[in-house]
Amino acid sequence: MSHVVKTTTIGVDNDKNYLYIYLTKLRDMQISIFVPQHGTIEGITPAFRTFQTANEFLTFFGKRPIFNVEYVGLNEYITANNGEYTIKTNRLLSEVTKTDLLIIPPTFGDMDKGIKANEEALPYFRKLHLKGTSLASLCVGAFLLAETGLLDGKKCSTHWAYINEFKQRYPAVEIEDGAVITEHENIYSSGGANSLWNLILYLVEKYSDRETAVMISKYFALDIGRDNQSQFAIFRGQRNHNHTDIQKVQDYIEKNYEEKITVEDLAKLINIGRRTFERRFKDATNNTPIEYMQRVRIEAAKNHFEASRKNVSEVMFNVGYTDTKAFRDIFKKITGLTPIEYRNKFSKLGDEI
Repeated sequence: MSHVVKTTTIGVDNDKNYLYIYLTKLRDMQISIFVPQHGTIEGITPAFRTFQTANEFLTFFGKRPIFNVEYVGLNEYITANNGEYTIKTNRLLSEVTKTDLLIIPPTFGDMDKGIKANEEALPYFRKLHLKGTSLASLCVGAFLLAETGLLDGKKCSTHWAYINEFKQRYPAVEIEDGAVITEHENIYSSGGANSLWNLILYLVEKYSDRETAVMISKYFALDIGRDNQSQFAIFRGQRNHNHTDIQKVQDYIEKNYEEKITVEDLAKLINIGRRTFERRFKDATNNTPIEYMQRVRIEAAKNHFEASRKNVSEVMFNVGYTDTKAFRDIFKKITGLTPIEYRNKFSKLGDEI
């Protein structure tokens, strides 16, 4: 059973008027779902069904359906579950020159065979990502994604049972043990088994709206509460360390991220010296206290950009930064985009901001 990573929504504006403006300006999204050789129907169809259902709910709510969903693959017909099913692709992967999101489902059975059977797809994954396509791996689809080299130096999630094998194969990738959803520079990955639904729901919400994602979670009887953060979900996963004093510090940072907080302040919370505190915090969370504060603040900034009309300076001050260059550099380091690029790409208010 995979770990459950609880998430907390921070820094989100909920102005209904702004949301209404956004909902009338949703842009079309091309969603391409790669059908792998040696795949499983359980890993391939959920994304297709979910985005199609999202279109139905958008229509029901009087909005315009925005998702153009397709199956792509190395062949026109691809078998799944050891030949039990056959899936007809809409296009060959080689014909896809542009798409907004490419989803990479898991392969089935022997990992070496799965990778070898799909190695022809890897250059296309790299090429599309270089053109701006977001990539999302589901469960052990992370192995195919890691084979491209695009995950080197980045964080990634995969099924808990395959983490040791993943670490051995891809030492340059930082695997997140226990994370449900990981996001790094427009590359997404999910944990094992049903966690793939959490990532799909997260993507539906990110590209459309919360209302549609909630309705889908109810329709498919899914827990939406685990997936509404990306990198912040990683932080919650790091609470598995069971050090209650460090958890106390994490709680304090997440509740007071907009304030000026020093490492000395945090060390005093649990009555230990700075050096000891920094060592214990890093051992427990795999982040220094400064890195942890930066990631929480940037996650809050992302939420502001997605759901409010605030400009970059306003968001910067709201999440505790006063230096524009420092904010921009840290934001880009964590998200892969500048604050303006992120706002323009993911703002839920369209051209109104």
